[in-house]
Amino acid sequence: MTTDALIIRENNNIGESDRFVTALTREFGVIRASAKGARNIKNRNLAATQLLSYSRLSLHRGRDKYIIQDAKPITVFFELRGEIEKLALAQYFCDLTAVLAPQEEPAEDFLRLMLNSLHFLAQGSREPKLIKAVLELRMLSLAGFMPDLSACALCGALNSDTMLLLPSEGRIVCKKCVKNRQSSGGLVLSPDGLAAMRHIIYSEFEKCFSFKMSETGLESLSRCAEVYMLSQLGRG
Repeated sequence: MTTDALIIRENNNIGESDRFVTALTREFGVIRASAKGARNIKNRNLAATQLLSYSRLSLHRGRDKYIIQDAKPITVFFELRGEIEKLALAQYFCDLTAVLAPQEEPAEDFLRLMLNSLHFLAQGSREPKLIKAVLELRMLSLAGFMPDLSACALCGALNSDTMLLLPSEGRIVCKKCVKNRQSSGGLVLSPDGLAAMRHIIYSEFEKCFSFKMSETGLESLSRCAEVYMLSQLGRG
């Protein structure tokens, strides 16, 4: 069987020259696979099975993992390996994908999101904080953790000078309704911040990275996205 895959984890602690990887594939979601001899500098599968390589894999399903019989690189994100901060962020994206993407079922939307995020990060064409927020919110939504940002959960107001995001509940409440709650315990969203989060979650995929914010607004968006992610995954 053949599939396109992004290598999201790499473990070289098996054998003298074998490589064990975790890959996000188009048809089978997250899989674990081994590539015999792939750490050997002369092996034809060396580049295509390294971390952050997007490759075409020929696979055989083994008893407890897949066997990579052949691998041909499509895109290798070399640019990310030369900058520590970008590499760390890319590895974070990979770790989050390993947690949220499905196993043994198609994951084309997850793969597409990862590839676009890594492309923008490598090219420097989007702010890293913007890329991070988009990936977190969009991937959470794909995985079934989409927040309801359509309107205030209590009165139905579409907009307010201030909205409060309730991370654990995955919903928003307006400024008026916040006053009627015994405890707020949420994150303040400005109109621009709410608009950005709605755009990320509800827009067509082709447009989800296409917006701009001030540095202050981007800082707030990044914080809200991360806190929401940690809360939904029980890590906050």
